[in-house]
Amino acid sequence: MTENIILIGMPGAGKSTLGVLLAKQLGLDFVDTDLLLQRQEGMRLQELISRKGMDSFRRAEEEVLLALNCQRTLIATGGSVIYSELGMARLKSLGHLVYLNISLPQLTERIANMGERGILIASGQSFSDLHAERTPLYSRYADLDIVIDGLGIEDVLQKIEKSL
Repeated sequence: MTENIILIGMPGAGKSTLGVLLAKQLGLDFVDTDLLLQRQEGMRLQELISRKGMDSFRRAEEEVLLALNCQRTLIATGGSVIYSELGMARLKSLGHLVYLNISLPQLTERIANMGERGILIASGQSFSDLHAERTPLYSRYADLDIVIDGLGIEDVLQKIEKSL
């Protein structure tokens, strides 16, 4: 396998957590684009949003995506990557996009520290609004749509591996 597996989905869907485990299970390298973005900008995601604003965050995130160059790698992406058509085209050229599809009620249970998490959300926009806005974008770009509601980590890993 020379292609990569790229996880997309909402913040809290488990892209980073599942990504590490799936990479280990499949014998792939692992990259988290949020960590690459933090390293590139020299600050945490929430700091970047607070100091430089949403547009600057999106530009920096797109730079990270366009610079990706890897093989046999599991790539966990930030939830907002779907706003960059160029970035998504780059990801598509690198491998299979797997959408970790999780319902809003399950997400809200998982995310306790929303204000510190570095979620790209407009002022006055609710998490529910964000979910409604992003869901069709994830579906549009996904090669594989994996519904993970109510599943444990092992079940999700098996479901993804069987679907690849």
